[in-house]
Amino acid sequence: MITELSITDLGVIDAAELELHPGLTVVTGETGAGKTMVVTGLGLLLGGRADRSAVRVGAGRARVEGRFAGLPAPVRERVVEGGGELDDDELLISRQLTTAGRTRCWLGGAQVTAAQCAEVASELIAIHGQAEQVRLSRPERQRELLDQAADPALRQVLTDYRGCFERRRAARAELDRLRADSQARAREIDLLQFGLAEIEKVDPQPGEDARLAAEAARLQAVDELRTSTRQALVALAGDEDSYEAADAIALTQLARKALGELAGTDPETTPLLERATEVETLLVDLAGDVSAHLDRLEADPARLEAVMERTAALTALTRKYGDDVDQVLAWAAESAERLATLESGDTRIGELEAEVAACTERLGELGARLTDLRRRAADRLAEACVTELTALAMPHARLQFELTPLEEPGPHGLESVQLLFSANPGSEPGPLGRVASGGELSRVRLALEVSLAEPRDDTPGTADGTERQTMVFDEVDAGVGGRVAVEIGRRLAALARHTQVVVVTHLAQVAAFADRHFVVAKSDDGQVTTSGVRQVEAVEREAELARMMAGMDGSDTALAHARELLELAGHAGTGSTAAGTVAESPRSARKA
Repeated sequence: MITELSITDLGVIDAAELELHPGLTVVTGETGAGKTMVVTGLGLLLGGRADRSAVRVGAGRARVEGRFAGLPAPVRERVVEGGGELDDDELLISRQLTTAGRTRCWLGGAQVTAAQCAEVASELIAIHGQAEQVRLSRPERQRELLDQAADPALRQVLTDYRGCFERRRAARAELDRLRADSQARAREIDLLQFGLAEIEKVDPQPGEDARLAAEAARLQAVDELRTSTRQALVALAGDEDSYEAADAIALTQLARKALGELAGTDPETTPLLERATEVETLLVDLAGDVSAHLDRLEADPARLEAVMERTAALTALTRKYGDDVDQVLAWAAESAERLATLESGDTRIGELEAEVAACTERLGELGARLTDLRRRAADRLAEACVTELTALAMPHARLQFELTPLEEPGPHGLESVQLLFSANPGSEPGPLGRVASGGELSRVRLALEVSLAEPRDDTPGTADGTERQTMVFDEVDAGVGGRVAVEIGRRLAALARHTQVVVVTHLAQVAAFADRHFVVAKSDDGQVTTSGVRQVEAVEREAELARMMAGMDGSDTALAHARELLELAGHAGTGSTAAGTVAESPRSARKA
């Protein structure tokens, strides 16, 4: 539950602090005083949209802080995981927004995103404003409420059902795609098989095209190569047909002999002689190798023809499958994998058909269990709501949940859920959103909340497995008044026996049932209007109720009516905390 709420520079509120306690708390004030800013502030803690226009005029930023006690274990774990800390087992949630539109959130002192803040705060607060009344007229919201009232076993069944539904949906989508692509798949298989067969027939080897190109160039230029090689050989070893031309070996031999003669008389020339001898040896070896290479340079027309034919075969492949043989081989490897995938399509179709059939059968089993659980919950919840509506001055109201089978299993079960309502005898129940007036819709909504909040032996928690500790109602009494308003106050007080309830109201009949009463009052200095929040008790509370009823807080008649109303609400005219244990012990709550 929330124990403290602090609001700074939000709307017309300059600074306000509310110390909240278990039970029923009401917030009242004149129109335009800013009492809805309390709900707006809580909405910001819930990750609501941060509108920079909500920052008070003249201020640079607005800030809302909420302190929560009695935290469920999952919430405590999530706060610690996010780097936050608890203060005496209490959690401080803060949100700040600036006139520039920037927003920051803190969870237990650790800065987090608005989504992370909302994830935790939504486990602790449930706000029921006019938007919730609109949602109540929608079938999906009516189904959620019915599931919340069902046996706790429904949670696991619904989880299993939705998992099975998603598996079937994915399998059917893949199956439809494979079937729709069957012709295109067959064409692609033929093309891949043809290409792979063509490459396999040629059997190219990595780098083969480059090697063949080099060999072909050598075979085509064999005459030029022989001429150049012979010139090198003549330069090294001379020409048998011409003994006049000097060659490198002969000249080196002359140099060696001359140095040999020098070495006999001049020992310092010995190293030179050794080097000349080494050069002569190298030249003789080189000449031998060049001569051998010249012998190998023979024209080979047959080999050249074979090389050209092989090159042509490889070129035919590179025109289709890659710029060179290596790219052709890469294409072949990828295409072989693709072909294996495509050829397994028929096998996959069979697997998917079996999976869809199995999921469909399982959906039928789980859906039947959901239907049975919902039917039992529908009767129980409708009966409880009719009892509440009778207390809310609608003795002839009828309420029933209509479960209509779907042609195909839906994501939430085998049926659609619609809440039918009739306020008057003789009228056939019709869809709630179409036949209920604003005031009737408010009362139905409250009846559902009270019925769902009543503890039951078989429902230790809510339908989604969480414990909602605070319920906030904004204008739940819209469109009603008189005795109905008194009964709404009474029902809210009953709801507050099981959960902390905060209500923003404009009706004295509702406010009179509160355990704590806060008033938002405005003032202005001629330029800027500001508001503050204060708790009222005793005489001040009587004056506020008188103002709400008659617009006159000093009239003896209005004050007398206020005291009478407080006595009716069970406050013995004191205007303070109600008798009993309502304001003495925390309570867990459940959110509809």
